[in-house]
Amino acid sequence: MRQGLSLRVSQHLALTPQLQQSIRLLQLSTLELGQEIEQMLEVNPFLEMDHEAAEREQFGLAQADMPVSDGDRISEYAPSATTDFSSSADNKDQDATPLSAEPGDDGVSWEGDGTTETTPDDGEWGGDAKARTNNLGDDEDKDATELARVQESLQAYLLRQALRLRLSDTDSAALRFLIESLNDDGYLEDPLESLAQSLAGDDLEQIEDLVHHFTVALGLLHSLEPVGVGARDLGECLRLQVRALLADMDTDAPAHDLEREVLEVALRVCQQPMDFLARRDIKRLVALGVGSDALVREAIALIARLEPKPGRRFVDVERNIVVPDVLVSAIHKPGATPKFRVQLNPDVMPRLRVHDIYANVLRNHKASSSHAGLQQRLQEARWFIKNIQQRFDTILRVSTAVVERQKSFFTHGELAMRPLVLREIAEELGLHESTISRVTTAKYMATPFGTFELKYFFGSGLDTESGGSASSTAVRAIIKQFIAAESSKKPLSDNQLSEMLKEQGIECARRTVAKYREGLKIAPASLRKAL
Repeated sequence: MRQGLSLRVSQHLALTPQLQQSIRLLQLSTLELGQEIEQMLEVNPFLEMDHEAAEREQFGLAQADMPVSDGDRISEYAPSATTDFSSSADNKDQDATPLSAEPGDDGVSWEGDGTTETTPDDGEWGGDAKARTNNLGDDEDKDATELARVQESLQAYLLRQALRLRLSDTDSAALRFLIESLNDDGYLEDPLESLAQSLAGDDLEQIEDLVHHFTVALGLLHSLEPVGVGARDLGECLRLQVRALLADMDTDAPAHDLEREVLEVALRVCQQPMDFLARRDIKRLVALGVGSDALVREAIALIARLEPKPGRRFVDVERNIVVPDVLVSAIHKPGATPKFRVQLNPDVMPRLRVHDIYANVLRNHKASSSHAGLQQRLQEARWFIKNIQQRFDTILRVSTAVVERQKSFFTHGELAMRPLVLREIAEELGLHESTISRVTTAKYMATPFGTFELKYFFGSGLDTESGGSASSTAVRAIIKQFIAAESSKKPLSDNQLSEMLKEQGIECARRTVAKYREGLKIAPASLRKAL
């Protein structure tokens, strides 16, 4: 084989550790970012939190990829980073409020040059069931976290009731075991035989004995509050509640005969397959001899008022309060077009800085080769601060562009939403579509109309008779309006909604209407019809 040397020129993309970290931080949510920062603070001694404002660290190259308007510039002190722009295109430049910056700021970019040299200043950058009462009185100062902390669980509530029962040790243990086996909705999902086998293994005699005790305990569990707890399926849960209503009725009151008859019909309805009840198949139920047409209708209306999930009000729901990353506020001036200020939320921006003392000590011993590991840690701290700042810079730029594109929404609401795709924002800012996708995922914007995920402002368009396009978000809002104004006795079908949209000049097929309706969690016309 002949050997030789050759020269070949090629291009390839190298993802450095710093670039990988920047991409990963960009796609994190606020909660995930906080966890990442806590982890970095634990492992890197050169990184620390500071609650006092200080000058932002000066490093990085001047941005050279594209010119950035004043409305897109990022302030040196991030919590005060705001952007004002008018909804009028002619006055956009003069209405934009300059972002706060330190003297001498020439618009540095946060795309680093890979240098490992330290800077002289290690400064900081700026950073259905009714709710159960919680016995907290009328103190309105209780926050959601405190309410969650005092929430009593379903198991604790049932065990407290079980203590009032005079039971043998065996029956008490069996009842306690069943209570602990309930799911969050209050259902007993596992058969009694399976529960017994999990305790006794392959001992058939012991399994039979345990099943007997569990059967007795199940009857006791069904007698506890809330009514319906311990049911094995939805039908049994509803039957337990109907039987409880029958037991509470005054048998000596003749005026309650009709009500009793309705309850008895409701009990028979609950004994039928749940599909008939879900579809409100009144004709089928009447044909099965459940009751007359009128009684079946009243029985279904009564069943609709029951609680299908007895344990729902006891679930200690994790209160994930959405903290917006971006704040948008309207500025109204008499006789002027409304303007909108876009700013980063200072509450979600961590204040990080490099530890001055440690950095200065290391700088004095920089020549020592034994400190190479510490030098790397210091550089990691610098890159981490820079990448977090770049994350918020990108979020603000994208949010500013979105608000400018969707000014009609911020003025008139979701009915005025325009079609918008990721590519449009990417081309405007000179970024890749994948970057815009990462920025708009799990990032939230507080607007005068509520808090929305940034992805909410993006949507495809539907053709209109005028040759333009209507946003899918606006079409959903129109469908919601149509259904809200419909007659409960004659609800609008998907085909009727499609025809009504065509009258508005929007071409929307029946299947598309059904998809949008399901996305809005609105039941079909057959289930919206009043009995």
